[in-house]
Amino acid sequence: MRPPPSLRAREARGTAALLAPAYLWLTAAVFVPLAVMLGLSFLTETPFGGRDWAVTLGQYEDALGKPLYRELLRRSLLLAGEVTLWCVVIGWPAAFVLAKVIGPRRRGALFLLTILPFWSNGLVRVFSWAILLRGAGVIDWAVEGLTPLEVEGSLLFTREAVVIGLVHAYLPYVVLTGYLSISAIGDDLLEAARSLGASRWLVFLRVVAPLSLPGVAAGAALVFVPVAGAFMEPRILGGREGTFLGTVIEDQFTAVFNWPFGAALSFVLLAAVLAVLAVSAPAVRAAR
Repeated sequence: MRPPPSLRAREARGTAALLAPAYLWLTAAVFVPLAVMLGLSFLTETPFGGRDWAVTLGQYEDALGKPLYRELLRRSLLLAGEVTLWCVVIGWPAAFVLAKVIGPRRRGALFLLTILPFWSNGLVRVFSWAILLRGAGVIDWAVEGLTPLEVEGSLLFTREAVVIGLVHAYLPYVVLTGYLSISAIGDDLLEAARSLGASRWLVFLRVVAPLSLPGVAAGAALVFVPVAGAFMEPRILGGREGTFLGTVIEDQFTAVFNWPFGAALSFVLLAAVLAVLAVSAPAVRAAR
């Protein structure tokens, strides 16, 4: 039996009232700034300080036409893909252990270690890695103290240092989303697989992985999108090797004061990230 129209109208108004704050916030904090940035990307000059400006497509012609920016876009997407891959490889099994292997007491302690990066300032976290990875740093002292080896060299200002810093920063996204997805899997399925002789690793590959793929895919998207435009970790940990599209965009806004070109580069990067997500979505559905 369907509810009367008056009741349906009250339910619709109640639903709209509950959704209104969230949509108002999204409009004010996301859509309006994006609209302003989009309009800015079609200008010849930053419209401040009495500068003369005009509407043009030249910013996008430079962003898409010059080989330098195409190469930076390629490097940024490859970096995001590599960091996402490492986060999934490390975080997916860790989420399985948290959800199905260890007990509640140890789970709380490991959860605390997992979300610890969220409790620390980003700059503090990055500079901590810089101290660890530099030559004659803490890692070198530890290796030389525990072994007869003499360590010479530094990972700082390399691409590997950038990957390490970004994986440390974004790994919790995959662990937490994977944990929620794996926790929803019934224990009876795992017990049935174990009773048939499957090891924990085989249970993870044949039972847990397919059923928890949507949650891990969501975590991978949460990692890929911000890493593609990251600039703090590449700038501090990468040095010259840390030049990606995100660092160039930051320079356009903070150093060069060429906001139209920075906005155009931002939307080119946004379009590329959305295209990657759109292409990968059918693959995720097929894997399920």
